Amino acid sequence: MKSAPLALYRSPPSINPPALSVTGFGRQRIAVHVRERRLPCHAVVLVESGHGTLETEQAGRLAIEAPALFWLTPGSRHSYGPAEGESWEEQWALFEGSFASSLIRQRLISETAPYVALNNLHEMQQLFATLRADFTEGSTLALSSAAATLHRIVIQAARQVDAAANDTVNGARIEAAVSALSGRAFEELDMQKFAAEFAMSPATFRRRFMAATGLSPKAFQLRLRIDHAKQLLTTSDLPIEAIAREIGIGDAFYFSRLFQNREGMAPTAFRSRFRRQ
Repeated sequence: MKSAPLALYRSPPSINPPALSVTGFGRQRIAVHVRERRLPCHAVVLVESGHGTLETEQAGRLAIEAPALFWLTPGSRHSYGPAEGESWEEQWALFEGSFASSLIRQRLISETAPYVALNNLHEMQQLFATLRADFTEGSTLALSSAAATLHRIVIQAARQVDAAANDTVNGARIEAAVSALSGRAFEELDMQKFAAEFAMSPATFRRRFMAATGLSPKAFQLRLRIDHAKQLLTTSDLPIEAIAREIGIGDAFYFSRLFQNREGMAPTAFRSRFRRQ
């Protein structure tokens, strides 16, 4: 059973206002769009379930898929809400102060990329629950704690943005590394230097390469070499020594031993069994 809608508001003190103040908190299920609205303060909206769209002047139109949150900045015209005929569960907080503007300057909140996909909704829900409890209490200490929690929400969201960006970068690096190793499989490679080409330590490179391919870089290279050797054994008359050199192994005896260990038979036996006439 869903909780009843909630909306609380508090004005910051007019004398010596704090650098960061939470001025509103709410929770609700919405089935209609907020359209063409401007707020006098900052806002964060946590979408716990459902999907829809967000449109702002700076970011344009964005698809929203829960769990996610997004930021709204003062004076910026925006529209948001669930898909037509559907609804979503949201919590929101309003905040203001000089430190809020500083968070934008530090790029912890982005006006051009306000949408943050969340991979840990529970952690964010706990932060919002803490903020709500302090904001509801309303004492000076509790409101200071609410502001601190709001700052933690900002930091946690920024960390998730960084993690997603790093995943994208690292994925692109490993994809490039796999492609490069495929093209250079028959060369003698120093894997430490090869990893450095893609800005990774050898241990990190090996771990991410195995996650992407299921094989270590050396095992991947050997598989490509042996597969090419099998092709040459069955489609050419090249002697074993020449095939070994062709795949980057200078010692024919060592090549034969590797082939035997991998395929369960010697190269000559493989040629006899699978030779294409």
